[in-house]
Amino acid sequence: MHNSPTPSRRKTLQLLAGLPLLPLGAGASATSLLAACGGGGSAGAPAFKSASFTGMAAPTLADAAAMATTSVGSALKLTYADDSTQSFALAYQPFFITGDLVADGKGGRILAGGYVDINNRPIIDMSVAGAGRQFFSDSPDGTSLLTVANARVDGVKGKPVFAVVQFEYTTWAQDGKTDMYGKLPSPIAVLTLDQDQATGKLSLVKYHNVDTSQVHGLWITCGASLSPWGTHLSSEEYEPDAFSAASNAQFKAYSQNLYGSETAANPYHYGHMPEVTVNPDGTASIKKHFCMGRISHELVQVMPDQRTALMGDDATNSAYFVFVADREKDLSSGTLYAAKVGAGFSIDPASGNAAPLAWIRLGSASSAEIEQLAGTLRPADIMSVVKTDPNDTSFTKIVANGRTEWIKIQPGMDKAAAFLETHRYAAYKGASMGFTKMEGTTVNARDKVAYSALQNCEKSMVTGDAANVPGNGIAIPKALKAGVVMALNLRGGQNDTSGGAIHSEWMPVDTRALLAGEDISADALGNTANPAKIANPDNLKFSEKLRTLFIGEDSSQHVNNFLWAYNVDTKQLSRIMSIPAGGESTGLHAVDEINGWTYIMSNFQHAGDWGAIHNMVKGQLDPLIKANYRDKFGASVGYLTGTAGQPRLG
Repeated sequence: MHNSPTPSRRKTLQLLAGLPLLPLGAGASATSLLAACGGGGSAGAPAFKSASFTGMAAPTLADAAAMATTSVGSALKLTYADDSTQSFALAYQPFFITGDLVADGKGGRILAGGYVDINNRPIIDMSVAGAGRQFFSDSPDGTSLLTVANARVDGVKGKPVFAVVQFEYTTWAQDGKTDMYGKLPSPIAVLTLDQDQATGKLSLVKYHNVDTSQVHGLWITCGASLSPWGTHLSSEEYEPDAFSAASNAQFKAYSQNLYGSETAANPYHYGHMPEVTVNPDGTASIKKHFCMGRISHELVQVMPDQRTALMGDDATNSAYFVFVADREKDLSSGTLYAAKVGAGFSIDPASGNAAPLAWIRLGSASSAEIEQLAGTLRPADIMSVVKTDPNDTSFTKIVANGRTEWIKIQPGMDKAAAFLETHRYAAYKGASMGFTKMEGTTVNARDKVAYSALQNCEKSMVTGDAANVPGNGIAIPKALKAGVVMALNLRGGQNDTSGGAIHSEWMPVDTRALLAGEDISADALGNTANPAKIANPDNLKFSEKLRTLFIGEDSSQHVNNFLWAYNVDTKQLSRIMSIPAGGESTGLHAVDEINGWTYIMSNFQHAGDWGAIHNMVKGQLDPLIKANYRDKFGASVGYLTGTAGQPRLG
């Protein structure tokens, strides 16, 4: 059911798998563009000027098959210096559906998206008597596409390219009744891909499961990014509350599945930022950075200085956090900051309001020292936390993670609190802990603008809500469930709120609304957000060459979630892909250039995960999605590509 391209592509212009990036530089010509694709061109062909996407309509029940799969009806349009144009239709190419048996590079087969314990043994789903099978994920997420110097992998005929893919969770056990969210250690894999140098096509050659035992396993890995130095920056969101972990059924199940014991896992080992380094042979190593704050890490964007990281914080009462590393290309030590939002905050793009950001220094540390504290301190060693007013002036009232609490930092424990109880400590220090579900982040380096997704604008963002903190700068008059994308200007020469210099030229100095969704009464299909606009933005990635912000949705308001392209110069918003109904658009990665080709990586999660908005469609779509995706236990990992039969430029 996938819109897969046919293999006959030679001497055709293939866009996004790929578009040779040579002509996107100043003065490059259409001749060089075609030459990079294996064709010939005429002398004096006009130079490339700009690119844009031609959007597709949202699928309807008139084409139920399109609603039940990855549907692509969009095109990439190139404009040249003489104002001539060419358009190239796009399609979706999967590497695999989770649950497939794929090559392990050793002559054997391995389960794509399969779960293993701390000893790398398969974790078996025994929920159906007599039908035990290894758990595998229906929720692939963060993906990075990269190259490694001197790479050499058996079976690659063109050039080796690597994709690092992480698997956030699995929704259900095979009985369809047992909720498995957050109860299994997240796998992360390296895919060795064979890049055809005539077409740019990527083919899976080897699948390698990364050994995560040395970092205590991984917890709910969500969005990801590629570092400027070519490593995969992962995430661990919804950090487990260390004060209640002993009675938390989810965390106990996670510990049991990882270690074989409900009490072996330490909550302070999770909620950090893992980094994966791929080796030339398609294997990889992993480390966790414990010094970047223990928050609901969604997606880290490292700026072009290779030191400054803006971090998504997917939580109720979330905040803008920035980490400034001590050294370039090394996140193992540095300083953590949280933002204080000034007057004028708005989620209305038409308002033009930009609220200033001031930065509170939370602390400086190395990963090694915080990991040592994580392994030796109990929660009560760091702070006291009570849920009712103790009528004791030594306690401070805070709102964190949707709850009002009173806390007291133990003597000498500020550093431990800053890096292991980051949400509580940031609230204690006066940071603006008022955002809800701050998801992906990305950067437009040329304009020095970062982008940040707020999946929903409700609860702690709304004046009068119990989770809202008066005076924290984040107070909107009513909720906007469909969410918004914010733009943050980046500058140097900033000081923190205590007057200390911040050693970065890439600090966010204000925040304003760029794009907003629109809540509506349910339409005939069931959408409760305007399908012509973004809804519940999640993954964000920016392409410098295409001048395009890509936006993936995690929406309970669109019957089908979409992948969008927004040109920051023309302000054109284009729908470029539709995800199977009930699924979420994930794994977004816009790659400007790999060996002369460009790609947009895209996955999806939990197709057919029905909510109230799907009442009009699920009866017709459920059997189709079951047939496409392993009875709804499978999900796709892949990329956008050009279709065959495109016109030549010569």
